[in-house]
Amino acid sequence: MSQLLDKAKNYVADKVANMPKPEASITDVDFKRVSRESVEYLAKVSVSNPYSTSIPICEIKYSLKSAGREIASGTIPDPGSLKASDTTMLDVPVKVPHSILLSLAKDIGADWDIDYQLDLGLVIDLPVIGNFTIPLSQKGEIKLPTLSDMFA
Repeated sequence: MSQLLDKAKNYVADKVANMPKPEASITDVDFKRVSRESVEYLAKVSVSNPYSTSIPICEIKYSLKSAGREIASGTIPDPGSLKASDTTMLDVPVKVPHSILLSLAKDIGADWDIDYQLDLGLVIDLPVIGNFTIPLSQKGEIKLPTLSDMFA
């Protein structure tokens, strides 16, 4: 009897492991706006849903790093759901306090940008499986706001 149970467990585990799962990628990270407290950047995330039903997104966790240290992090609770059998574009706003940008001045240099690494965790609720995190990471350069951006 235990051999039959083991075979059933292995069969289910194999089927779940080979199920298609949503896939995601960070398509863009760009300057959005300046406020009194911070500079806001916007990360655009493309998520494809292979299922014929929409899937709820539980939360999006993010961490923005530059010069080897974390300069912004946060969680966006309940950002919506993924469209059934389609690709959904998600906007992830990332706020960086001005004080941190000033401390990164040595990295800015003449080109007026900072090197960054953005780590995202997209937590979705998959049927049968439960909560599933899609880890994403991207490195690049973000332009800093100019004086004209601040007064626009």
